[in-house]
Amino acid sequence: MDSDFKILIVEDELVLQMMLEHMLKKMGFNQFDTATKGKTAIEKCDEQEFDLILMDIMLQDQIDGIEAYRQISKKKKIPVIYITGNTDPRNKERAQEIGFHDYIGKPITMSYLKSSISKLVPSD
Repeated sequence: MDSDFKILIVEDELVLQMMLEHMLKKMGFNQFDTATKGKTAIEKCDEQEFDLILMDIMLQDQIDGIEAYRQISKKKKIPVIYITGNTDPRNKERAQEIGFHDYIGKPITMSYLKSSISKLVPSD
């Protein structure tokens, strides 16, 4: 995978955030940042450039992952992969209104994550 590819992980459960970081490192990625709140994710995207966002839908503040991405996508075109434990079809409908690269249910597997990301990363 492309080592210059920069990923923002937006996940409010620390264990899952660390698991995603571990998976990304095993895939060869070493540039990523993290956020636990929608507001923080928006701010980080205003300040930095990312090639991908891994976004949980349910977050610690009033701004959920879908609303955070709605605000981010008004300014920047960054692909998003939603990772969620919430199977409410309304959330997927809301996400589809904005658009996404993929929508993955938890628990996430490394093979599925790798397959999803590989569609975005230029191969060597």
